[in-house]
Amino acid sequence: MSGTRLNKYIASAGICSRRKADELIEAGAVMVNGKKVTELGYSVQPKDKVFVEGKLIHPVKHEYYRFYKPAGYITTAEDEKGRKTIYDLLPENLHHLKPVGRLDKDSTGLIILTNDGELINELTHPSAKVPKLYRVAINGKITQNDIDKMYKGIEIEPGKTAYAQVDVLEIDNKSTVMEILLHQGLNRQIRKMFAFLGFEVVSLKRIQHATITLAGLKRGDVKPIKPRQIKDLRNFLNKIAGQNA
Repeated sequence: MSGTRLNKYIASAGICSRRKADELIEAGAVMVNGKKVTELGYSVQPKDKVFVEGKLIHPVKHEYYRFYKPAGYITTAEDEKGRKTIYDLLPENLHHLKPVGRLDKDSTGLIILTNDGELINELTHPSAKVPKLYRVAINGKITQNDIDKMYKGIEIEPGKTAYAQVDVLEIDNKSTVMEILLHQGLNRQIRKMFAFLGFEVVSLKRIQHATITLAGLKRGDVKPIKPRQIKDLRNFLNKIAGQNA
């Protein structure tokens, strides 16, 4: 009888990625119908009851949204310092969704929101090298030497080297506007790279994450991502996963 692979079933409950689900299965943290299951290829049938770490789980309907984050909000559900978060702006019926990656308080732009744990992992895992595109303005005139350094890599922290591809859009003696492409997700990566080069970031906006863009959104807007766009996104992720294999 056909069924759903156990790791996929767990991932579909929004708990974690399939990879993490495999780890939970191997660790003996998963039970099906009262019996511990450690077989990775186990098939779950429609009437089976699956428990992860003692909690009964159910597959959930996956939801996908695009959100245009304004400046002044942090990308988290709660903040112990009492700062404003993106959930202060989001409708209450979307508070169960998680952001894919983060933007710091002063940055703006695209955040994908979803309850699809597997997709979150595919978009953010360091090995995936998923491209993210930013529009950035700095308080000075960038040089080709600076651009070359960013492409070749800058050590922004001990043992952490950041890379970026830079396309200059506007430049004068006082400022430079660029599009910057990243394949990493290091904390405050762009700001730290420019600080190393002696520049201050005046504005930073994420305009694209993989195939999903900011097009059609105003600051503070949140809109569903269309099924066709999710299909295109999955095809893109499968393609780059094959390239990175």
